[in-house]
Amino acid sequence: MNSTLTQGTPQEHTHSAFPPALVTATDVTRRYGVDGDICVKALRGVSLDVGAGKLTAVMGPSGSGKSTLMHILAGLDRPNEGEVTIAGTDITGLDDTALTKLRREHIGFIFQFFNLLPMLTAKENVVLPLKLAGEKPDREWVGELTTRVGLSERLSHRPSELSGGQQQRVAIARALVGRPTVMFADEPTGNLDSTTSGEILDLLRDSVTSLGQTTVMVTHDANAAAIADRILFLADGLIVKDLGPSSSHQIIEALEEVTRR
Repeated sequence: MNSTLTQGTPQEHTHSAFPPALVTATDVTRRYGVDGDICVKALRGVSLDVGAGKLTAVMGPSGSGKSTLMHILAGLDRPNEGEVTIAGTDITGLDDTALTKLRREHIGFIFQFFNLLPMLTAKENVVLPLKLAGEKPDREWVGELTTRVGLSERLSHRPSELSGGQQQRVAIARALVGRPTVMFADEPTGNLDSTTSGEILDLLRDSVTSLGQTTVMVTHDANAAAIADRILFLADGLIVKDLGPSSSHQIIEALEEVTRR
């Protein structure tokens, strides 16, 4: 996928190069199992800032900790040590009720396998987060959003009547409908063909460029990462490389370097 964001030489970043952070992680550690041979250290002291209005991609070999990191940043999992803040709130100390409320107010999530409710129409799936939060959907915003993602003619259709790409468009609109502080995308093109993937990536990039939507995307796809403003590479539970806008070729080279470590 070609974009002005994919040209030029990737640059190592410093924190001063980014706008104020909406999401921060400080010395985050996550272990699964007990100490000893069966203890898996998924994250080993990760610190990062997610800049406002930017798209940050997270890459790394299988088992590097990228999905664990996303789940912790989104409040879907808790670290053993360390702190995560979203919009200035330390989420690691919140109880389940407060954490659910914060996620509804601040977080949108796009899953690889869409996670749409089969008995609801596309429009009903889009506005579901607002319904669950007890909020009345803004008809003008819902109309603008569904038009923007190309769903205007499919709103009355159920997921079984939609293609994979159309289902992911519903998922994107659902994630954006509450105007979240940050949107997380977990392998958003992993279940799509290359043409449809390109269309979905265009939508994600547009949500950042046009709507200022802060986004964190976990992906294994260099073409997907090439739309990002920043690419973080994880290996063995640590961030080992931090690049600015890069081409897919440059990203593949960086990923190969990281994998050889």
